[in-house]
Amino acid sequence: MFASAIVRIPGSNFADGLTTVKLGLPHFEKVLDQHVHYCDALRECGLDLTILDPDLRYPDSTFVEDTAILTPQAAIFCRPGALSRQGEVAAIRPVAERFYSDTFTIEPPGTVDGGDISEAGNHFFIGLSLRTNQEGARQLSSFLNTLGYTTSTIDIRAMKTILHLKSGISYVGDNTLVVMEEMAANPQFSRFDLLPVAPAESYAANCVRVNDRVLIAEGFPRLANGLSTRGFRPLALNMSEFQKMDGGLSCLSLRF
Repeated sequence: MFASAIVRIPGSNFADGLTTVKLGLPHFEKVLDQHVHYCDALRECGLDLTILDPDLRYPDSTFVEDTAILTPQAAIFCRPGALSRQGEVAAIRPVAERFYSDTFTIEPPGTVDGGDISEAGNHFFIGLSLRTNQEGARQLSSFLNTLGYTTSTIDIRAMKTILHLKSGISYVGDNTLVVMEEMAANPQFSRFDLLPVAPAESYAANCVRVNDRVLIAEGFPRLANGLSTRGFRPLALNMSEFQKMDGGLSCLSLRF
């Protein structure tokens, strides 16, 4: 169960951030409105929020998930693979340290984006991507092993459809893994009950279990129905403006 989350309000230069998709520029007023509804949804799920002001030094800084991995025992500070984002970690560190006395830090030449790290119970899948390299994965695996978790890596560097691992898989509890169809055959997922996401709804694979609800992107009825049929309680949110900047539901908060 989560009790808290850290979020950061998008800055007015949000559209200057990094993106690999071509969906047009985000509309800033809609960005702010969607972020407010996202925060309201976290509160509805029972979380207390620490809401940070916009940081105009870093247009992508509302995607706080990439800066840290928060486990019950310790905070692990990442080192984002995009040079323009590495300063975001120093900005988030004192906030996370209000809640954590035990911390680890990914050191050069390792890089890790939090969006490449998918927790599934006591196991962590670590995505090797254009943002998370093998040295970063090695360091992270060592830290997580020290904390009592098992780990494995999944190489997504050849995939053109996703930037981060968590864009393709999401563990929603009850041994259930939501997974893009093109990744569903991975033998590492064989022990899970899989809920495949059709290519037409692939963006929705990034969903988030928050206590008794599963946050999903609005406009993807097949996944919503699949979750409901299996006994989950989906809560749909409009994510159109964040999608334009490669962002998903998990990206917008650090939950702990």
